[in-house]
Amino acid sequence: MEKENLMCLLRIKGTEVSLVLEQSVLSWTFNKRRAYRKKSLTVAIPVNEIVTVRLGDGKQQTKGVAPSTQFTVYHVSRKSSSKRWSLQMVTFTAPDAQVAHSWVQAIQKKMFETGHTRPRKLLVFINPYGGRGKASRIYYSEISFLFQLAGIETDVIETTRANHARDYILEADLQTYDGVVCVGGDGMFSELLHGLVKRTQSDSGVCEDKENAMLTPCSLRIGIIPAGSTDCVCFATVGINDPVTSALHIIIGDTQPMDVCASYNDGQLMKYSVSLIGYGFFGDVLRESENLRWVGPIRYDLAGIKMVFSNQSYRGTVEYLEAYESNSSPRDNTRCRTGCLVCSESSERLREAAEECQDCQSDTWKKVTGSFLAINITGMSSACPKSQDGLSPTAHLADGTADLILVQESSTMQFLRHLNRHTNRKDQFALPNVEVHRIRAMRFTPEEFDEEEAIRRQKRFFGCPCGRTSETSIWNCDGEILNCAELSVR
Repeated sequence: MEKENLMCLLRIKGTEVSLVLEQSVLSWTFNKRRAYRKKSLTVAIPVNEIVTVRLGDGKQQTKGVAPSTQFTVYHVSRKSSSKRWSLQMVTFTAPDAQVAHSWVQAIQKKMFETGHTRPRKLLVFINPYGGRGKASRIYYSEISFLFQLAGIETDVIETTRANHARDYILEADLQTYDGVVCVGGDGMFSELLHGLVKRTQSDSGVCEDKENAMLTPCSLRIGIIPAGSTDCVCFATVGINDPVTSALHIIIGDTQPMDVCASYNDGQLMKYSVSLIGYGFFGDVLRESENLRWVGPIRYDLAGIKMVFSNQSYRGTVEYLEAYESNSSPRDNTRCRTGCLVCSESSERLREAAEECQDCQSDTWKKVTGSFLAINITGMSSACPKSQDGLSPTAHLADGTADLILVQESSTMQFLRHLNRHTNRKDQFALPNVEVHRIRAMRFTPEEFDEEEAIRRQKRFFGCPCGRTSETSIWNCDGEILNCAELSVR
């Protein structure tokens, strides 16, 4: 065997193969060519997608006294047409136990060299009550053994109340953990996000409540095992809501930086978010859905139908700062994927810009005044199974920007056209009453009714089958209600 690249003749189920370990790939070629193949079959696995390697047969682990001549490689298996990952294993038979042992050591060494971002210890939070109440079963039946197989130590906490995970993160010693994992939906992720951001600012001596505060990025990573009624964050980052796929991404150390939006009212911090901040339609849907909790997750669909036919618009002024000069636009066809150049090139530029200007007072704000059916700010595509492209298909995960979508007052049918385009992959922005901007900050000031408008709305209320009208909407911040109309976001 050579020192850098190892090569050896072994067997898989009695068939001879040539196994080769290179710097970043483990591959084997079947030496016996099939009659219907022109070339011998070669299988290649990236070393960073190997979960673990162990002596013995994977199906029947050898527990005898004699050293095993077999070793098993557990690795990620993916289909080219799907984002779903699964765990597969292949067992090799060596000429003797010493060769088998040498291969195990060599593969483990390569995994260590290429897997510096792999977690060794995780703090896992399970929300047993959220979504459809399946989080505990999903973790213990599908995920727990994967972490054990990969040699990851876990401390598991089942939450018993709202903000249990957030409060624990604020007080616990996190020094020994490489990351925190939420087994739940978007609400559970939001808890961990708020806990980590708040804890990081506290440890850094930063007052996060002030709007012009220079916040410190979090170094601890968050892993998501989807088990909620909505798993928008998981879908937008991984591409599929599948617990095993997410667990394998966590195990091999996949890391994705994410932009976080901070919302302020009257200069005081309200909430952090990573996906949607919505006023008007999405705020009204969330407010109405709170009265329908007894029907379960379908309450969002029922509330949405009601709000569409109410066709409620709200007057106000939107001011925004356009994104720094970049190569991306919300109307281009650039999609944020693994290794996205827009996001990778933005990191250094954002750091430099932040050091030059710690507030936005001296910048030129653009202004739009009107009557809005919806004002949406999304820091990611906000894709989900019902809307594969999301609210803004070309939004980036980590470029320091968000997309501002303004839907002006229009007829019910025109608004339905806009909503329907989120599901049929047509351009939802190519409508006369819709505009979109890539921004780095926004502020909204609601307009108070004059007497004439108040009378008009009162008359409309008596003729509207969908119930009351309101002078202002509320903000939907990643599925949480912000009971205010005036808001600034950065």
